Amino acid sequence: MIFAQIFEMINTGIVILDKDLKVYKWNKWMEIHSKISADQIVGASLFTFFPDLNTAWFLRSFKSVFSFGNFLFFSQKLHRYCFPFKAVNILGLNFEYMQQSCTMGPLRDKNNQIEYIFITVQDVTEIAAYEQKLIEMNVKDGLTGIYNRRYLEVRLKDEIKRAKRYSRPLSLIMIDIDFFKKINDIYGHQCGDYVLKTFSTLISSVMRKIDIFARYGGEEFCCVLPETCLLSATKVAEKFRKRVEKEIFNFDGKQMKITISQGVSERTEKITSADDLLKKADHALYEAKRLGRNKVFAIE
Repeated sequence: MIFAQIFEMINTGIVILDKDLKVYKWNKWMEIHSKISADQIVGASLFTFFPDLNTAWFLRSFKSVFSFGNFLFFSQKLHRYCFPFKAVNILGLNFEYMQQSCTMGPLRDKNNQIEYIFITVQDVTEIAAYEQKLIEMNVKDGLTGIYNRRYLEVRLKDEIKRAKRYSRPLSLIMIDIDFFKKINDIYGHQCGDYVLKTFSTLISSVMRKIDIFARYGGEEFCCVLPETCLLSATKVAEKFRKRVEKEIFNFDGKQMKITISQGVSERTEKITSADDLLKKADHALYEAKRLGRNKVFAIE
């Protein structure tokens, strides 16, 4: 009686299966999260209700536990979940399904023979959400939500290695918002923050998914373009320039327009490091500013 109450009230899912993978026990936690009552599922094959579990890895795991009496653990980091239960949105992060850590083990009879297999299901969605948030904080810029300089430098090194190994083109655009200091001085830093965030969203919306867009520092940004030669990268930068130039920024009843200057560089045989490519793009950016700003300048 006491153990039956614990089985039903514990804040963990518990499933007990017989050797034919038919459900022998299905506790209240599993009922609540699956929306399947014990009366419906007990006596039926687990795969009748969860056909996606009918996989080689699950069958192999089940057979291993029944044959050798060992315990298996299914980590959330590796499997995400075993049972596709809808997740509650936590910390603003949208998991479609509850993130789970599961354990599979044997249940023996009085003769020490394995009669059933149990599976426990623990909801670790909140932990996974915290971990994802920490990862994002480490690679994303806190103000704009795009990648930060640390992430840019790591990815740029990787992209240079890949481009060199496979002899593929790689280009970099360095972007600076023209006269950004005046925006802060005239309208205030809150307006400046608004411009940075809106600008980041604007550029993100017109770039390719494979490109890497990051805030380099202050009002400077970088866009890494894999599989892109200098000529194509210059055309992309010109598209950015025109898109920003025609945008009207509205903040607190005030309307303003901004322009950007851009320096474009391409990896060549002489470019052996991320620093070299960044310096080349920075030099090109200086030339774009020297020529009057709201320009794109490319260095071969």
